[in-house]
Amino acid sequence: MPLLFYNRDMKILFIGDIYGDPGIEYLLENIPYLRSTYQPNLIIANAENAANGRGLTKSIYKRLMQAGISLITMGNHTWKNPELETFIEDSKVIRPINDGSNKGKGYMIIKYNDQKILVINAMGKAFMNADIEAPFLMIKDVLEREIYDYSLLDFHAEATSEKVAMSHFLDGKLDMMVGTHTHVQTNDNRVLPKGMLYISDVGMTGPLDGVIGVSKEIIIDRFIYMNNRPNEVAKGKRQLNAVLFTLSPTKKIEKIHLEESNTLF
Repeated sequence: MPLLFYNRDMKILFIGDIYGDPGIEYLLENIPYLRSTYQPNLIIANAENAANGRGLTKSIYKRLMQAGISLITMGNHTWKNPELETFIEDSKVIRPINDGSNKGKGYMIIKYNDQKILVINAMGKAFMNADIEAPFLMIKDVLEREIYDYSLLDFHAEATSEKVAMSHFLDGKLDMMVGTHTHVQTNDNRVLPKGMLYISDVGMTGPLDGVIGVSKEIIIDRFIYMNNRPNEVAKGKRQLNAVLFTLSPTKKIEKIHLEESNTLF
């Protein structure tokens, strides 16, 4: 449960789904700008696609940590790279609380000075995996059981309706919620009636001109001819999508979008 008072000013920067080497490199290039411009206390990033669309490796994890990322969230590709199993237990990585795994953690409390921030990762059921447990009550149980100053949920889900339903279910119980997975930044960042800061999807950090990170030619052929060529990370311009949460003294959520003006790849 939350503590009975809020402490000093708190800003949390959440980076949208990092996709492949273009996403990693563009994020690392822009970390100094993000820090100087927005002055976040903590930076959290979704990295379930960081290893070229298939999970997370230890070397990528180390690069992100060295750059100042405080915590990494995951999603439906959490276990696509089995290397994660070798280091997740002692890492700052959380996987969806309802993915059925007995490895790693579905939430973590991170500290900034004397403040505790509870971060939960969960995965949606609609159009993703109907066999997983519905996360609604699992999240509510964590919120009621733990002690913290602020709380954030990364809800990795396909259906906007499921994300919006989750936001209304948790409004008044949760401080911040971001949707991830669809890789397109939505225009519904707002403060909900009971005070929760919300956006349906924070967007993607990676290729700008592909199809949600993948080479557009591969995806177009798949839609037209049902070809099943393996995904390849798109080339071309890069983008970074994020949101900045300001929690005190005034609560607000601000969208961030950066993109290159010329082609580097």
